[in-house]
Amino acid sequence: MSRRVVRQSKFRHVFGQAAKADQAYEDIRVSKVTWDSAFCAVNPKFLAIIVEAGGGGAFIVLPLAKTGRVDKNYPLVTGHTGPVLDIDWCPHNDNVIASASDDTTVMVWQIPDYTPVRNITEPVITLEGHSKRVGILSWHPTARNVLLSAGGDNVIIIWNVGTGEVLLSLDDIHPDVIHSVCWNSNGSLLATTCKDKTLRIIDPRKSQVVAERFAAHEGMRPMRAVFTRLGHIFTTGFTRMSQRELGLWDPNNFEEPVALQEMDTSNGVLLPFYDPDSSIVYLCGKGDSSIRYFEITDEPPFVHYLNTFSSKEPQRGMGFMPKRGLDVSKCEIARFYKLHERKCEPIIMTVPRKSDLFQDDLYPDTPGPEPALEADEWLSGQDAEPVLISLKEGYVPPKHRELRITKRNILDVRPPAGPRRSQSASEAPLLQHTLETLLEEIKALRERVQAQEERITALENMLCELVDGTD
Repeated sequence: MSRRVVRQSKFRHVFGQAAKADQAYEDIRVSKVTWDSAFCAVNPKFLAIIVEAGGGGAFIVLPLAKTGRVDKNYPLVTGHTGPVLDIDWCPHNDNVIASASDDTTVMVWQIPDYTPVRNITEPVITLEGHSKRVGILSWHPTARNVLLSAGGDNVIIIWNVGTGEVLLSLDDIHPDVIHSVCWNSNGSLLATTCKDKTLRIIDPRKSQVVAERFAAHEGMRPMRAVFTRLGHIFTTGFTRMSQRELGLWDPNNFEEPVALQEMDTSNGVLLPFYDPDSSIVYLCGKGDSSIRYFEITDEPPFVHYLNTFSSKEPQRGMGFMPKRGLDVSKCEIARFYKLHERKCEPIIMTVPRKSDLFQDDLYPDTPGPEPALEADEWLSGQDAEPVLISLKEGYVPPKHRELRITKRNILDVRPPAGPRRSQSASEAPLLQHTLETLLEEIKALRERVQAQEERITALENMLCELVDGTD
């Protein structure tokens, strides 16, 4: 009698577990906007969530350690005049986040390490170039301050955030609404999906479609695509009968899929979160109450089902922690931040191991916070793989990295070369902005102290009147 051979993989026993109740973030009014983005972005320092806000768009930024009930008056990041549709942390500066809105603008914000007293209302820079809502944001994985935005005008714009300049505008490639955009590992190519049902591989610096596949999934509902470590494209979409489907494609041969699997008949769009270090893709459907995960390998059937994490509550959105933010001492290989209607709940994926030692097979060197290129180097045609770091000693996020203004680059966090120069005229606006912010905070604190003192005086007067009355 033949024995069934079980596929060898160190990830066969990955299991998910929701964090304890006291590790969740409670009383957050998660946005109800109808839009298929994750509504949540997270890095090793902060958790950002798009929230309900009257009279415009807003998101909340919480230090990771600030778990429990969130005060209803906790300061928000406000500035957009329409709903916020997408947010994304800069991979090279944990204090910088970009937001995209229905109001057609993209704003870039500097988040302080301390908790602000009032709402943050002044972005570092506002990027205006789209004529309709902006629903997709993605920072370049290796070049400093390069940000991609995609709008309802079917245009992709690539910005140098440091100067506010448009580096590239891809405005004649997509005939309809863009559903997703993803960089490859070194940022030389883009994978996009569009309402016209076409999956495209684009060289953005040549404004050229390198390869395309019509109807990678035959259904009309939105498709998503991400690059894998081996350069393949992993997609999620729908069949003609509205069943959810996943696919794996080789851009050098788009005729036939490497793998194609039907899943279920739910109608929520599957958001894929891909971890290149382990080559595991996690599928989170909006409105689902589960996370399914698969390992992608170069052996048939290429996309191997691992397991499903199930819970009772449906998810409104999902944040995915970069690898450098995980707890390597607990063999944690992924952490999600699941949005409920009124809270955010961490979900931890671990590989069970008996040893307490660092598991180097689970944690290869991973992209760190240093960029490999400057924006103009990338634009000129240079490519570079991400600068990797080891997680053996654990990762400690750097302290607040203050913005330095130069005429070329307002997000340059490196000290200028050569001898220390005196403050130039181009640095004055940032200094002025910082001083004004500090003065406003001092004024707000004084007003609060004054209000408390007036309250104390009133209570003392009441006490005196009561004492006089009893006499």
